[in-house]
Amino acid sequence: MADYGHDPTETAVPFMAFHEAGFDIEFATENGKQPQCDRKMLEGITQKLLGADASALAAHKSMLSLPSIQHPISWSSPSFSLDPYNLLFFPGGHEKGVRQVIDSPVIHTHVANYFPQTLRPSASTNGSSATSTPSTKTIAAVCHGVMVLSESIHPMNQSSAGDKAGKSVLYDTHTTALPAIFERAAYQATRLFLGDYYKTYGAGSEHVEEAVTKRLADKRQFKGYAGLKPFVVEDERYRYVSARWPGDAKLLAERVVGMVRGGEGKVAVKA
Repeated sequence: MADYGHDPTETAVPFMAFHEAGFDIEFATENGKQPQCDRKMLEGITQKLLGADASALAAHKSMLSLPSIQHPISWSSPSFSLDPYNLLFFPGGHEKGVRQVIDSPVIHTHVANYFPQTLRPSASTNGSSATSTPSTKTIAAVCHGVMVLSESIHPMNQSSAGDKAGKSVLYDTHTTALPAIFERAAYQATRLFLGDYYKTYGAGSEHVEEAVTKRLADKRQFKGYAGLKPFVVEDERYRYVSARWPGDAKLLAERVVGMVRGGEGKVAVKA
C-alpha cells in the first residue's frame, strides 16, 4: 500500500473478508509506516456524498484496531519478498498519494517476479507462454490497484516470463479496472469544488482504463461494464481477479476467498 490515499471501502471491505476467512494478513508500505486511507472518503461532506457507506466505515474502524495494519512490514527492505505469500492484493484509490505504489520500481520488480506464479494448472498444459511451475498463488486488484500490475513489466532477461519478456504482467490477461466513463463523470461532477481530485495524475491525464488497456495484447481483453451491479473479472489463464470500484469490493473479496480456499476457483466474468 501507499502511506496515504487508498479508498477505505476498497481496502477495508476485502481486508475484513480475508480476516473473517481466517487468512494470516500482513500489510506492507514503503518504509513500514501505518497506511492511512483517503480522509475525504471517511469524513465530512465528501464522505456523505461520495465516500464510504456505513458498513464500509464500520469495516474500516475494525481494520484499524488490528495489529496487522498498525505494524506493517517494509516493501523497500532488502529482505522483503512476496514469495512466502499465497495472496497478493492491491486496493485502489484516486487520491494522488497512491502514486507512491503505482509508480514504484521496487514494487514493479516484486510483482513481475510473483505474477508468473499465479499461472493456473490448466493453462500450463494449453500453450501458455509462461514457463513457471503452476501453483496456488493468487493476485487481486481493484480500481487504481490494477495500474500497479499494468505498470509492472517483465524484464527482458526474466526466464519465467517466456515470450512476455519486456511486456506488462497483464499482457495476456483479461482484466477490468476503473471504467473511463466513471472516472470522467466523477471528475466533471466535482471539479468546481474538488479540482482534479478525481484525476490521480492531474487534469488531462489518461484514464485508468486507457493506462491499463494500452498494456494488453488486445484492447478487447479489457472487460468494461458501466452498470452499478457488482462486477468482477476472473482471468482464465492466471489466478487473477480484478474489479472496478468500491461497489465491487464485497464481490471481489468473496471471489478471492473462494479461489484461495478452493484451488482453481470458478472462471467467470460476473455482472
